[in-house]
Amino acid sequence: MKIASFNINGIKARIEALPVWLAEATPDVVVLQEIKSVDEGFPREIFEDMGYRVETHGQKGFNGVAMLSRLPLEDIRRGLPGDDEDVQARWIEATVLGDDRAVRVCGLYLPNGNPAPGPKYDYKLAWMARMEGRVREVLATEEPAVFAGDYNVIPQPEDAARPEVWTEDALFLPQTREAYRRLLNLGLTDAFRVREPRPGHYSFWDYQAGAWDRNNGIRIDHLLLTPQAADLLTAAGIDKEVRGREKPSDHVPVWVELE
Repeated sequence: MKIASFNINGIKARIEALPVWLAEATPDVVVLQEIKSVDEGFPREIFEDMGYRVETHGQKGFNGVAMLSRLPLEDIRRGLPGDDEDVQARWIEATVLGDDRAVRVCGLYLPNGNPAPGPKYDYKLAWMARMEGRVREVLATEEPAVFAGDYNVIPQPEDAARPEVWTEDALFLPQTREAYRRLLNLGLTDAFRVREPRPGHYSFWDYQAGAWDRNNGIRIDHLLLTPQAADLLTAAGIDKEVRGREKPSDHVPVWVELE
């Protein structure tokens, strides 16, 4: 089973590029972030014609997440538990029914948090605490699960081409990285880092200041695996070349393969 995550930065802007990548990469399941569309505005027919089931949790103009799956889905949930007043569309999860076993896939778009300090950063940390609670619940089932998405977290200095310029940014502040480590310390595995420990691998390049041409990137899109999923891990990667294509997102797809 190949599971991917892709912050597409607007489904309308990526309506041509996304199907091309899907046809090339042939993931079984994809979680998308920043679809920037209400549910009824998502062009589901394009992806249904490619053989994907489409589930969305949309929001007008910004945020919004979606899940595309070639495999059957059960127990679809929208929204991160823990705050009934939170209306931002940042979480979608479902059980994917594979040929031999089921995998819980949780797609997330973690808040950016800038400017920090401030209300947006407070929301980011509170959201991460709520996510920790949901991770604990999923871990308690002792079933394979993948938490995939745009975390807006630079975990370590090697995850940035120029870590020194991020020291005051919400993506790299000590509190952010500590909250991320708390997730890992629950027993989750950073799939990409297990397969590739070396620096120089990124999933985001800003549109400004020639970041892509200079490979001035950061790695903020992650797939964290429960122990049961980590036992099934056979491959993980970043489709970097997608960033160099016409009308790209500022993110690229990241993916894992489970046995």
